[in-house]
Amino acid sequence: MTTMTATKEPTATSPVSEREYRMVCDFLYMEARLADESRYLEWEALVEDDMVYWVPLGEGDFDMNKHVSIIADNRSRLRTRIAQLATGKRHAQVPVSPMRRLLSNIEVQRLSDDSWKAQCNFVLYELRKSSTGKLEVWPGRVEYHLRRRPDGSLGMFLKKVMLVNGEEDVPSLAFII
Repeated sequence: MTTMTATKEPTATSPVSEREYRMVCDFLYMEARLADESRYLEWEALVEDDMVYWVPLGEGDFDMNKHVSIIADNRSRLRTRIAQLATGKRHAQVPVSPMRRLLSNIEVQRLSDDSWKAQCNFVLYELRKSSTGKLEVWPGRVEYHLRRRPDGSLGMFLKKVMLVNGEEDVPSLAFII
């Protein structure tokens, strides 16, 4: 079993410039759009090899290796999830749920010269066309850890999604939240 280490949070070192803030915001908006449009292979290209995709059960400073999670994927598990979604045959997503998310209150901190932590609030609207036909609303807070790649683009090595209703019964998350 692979141990995932998303619990030791790096400490922010200094304020970010306006240019860095804009670069991180642009990344977050693109990441959200790709996920909303079920463009999973393009979304996966944003992910680093040491990626942790985590949806804890509730909100708090948990150790993901000791507490129950809704989702706790390392890079290998995330690759499998994306491959399943990309087949177009994942029954919970046939037809694909139309989704749109709004991001707000974006905060960015520098972790090192080439890495940043971003946090924001979000609301995701999902129309469950394949099952109930119901509009699901998913509010919460997201924490991202990003680093600059050799080509100058950003890569994501942590996405932690804290759902407002994360301690309640949560419907299936058959998509990238």
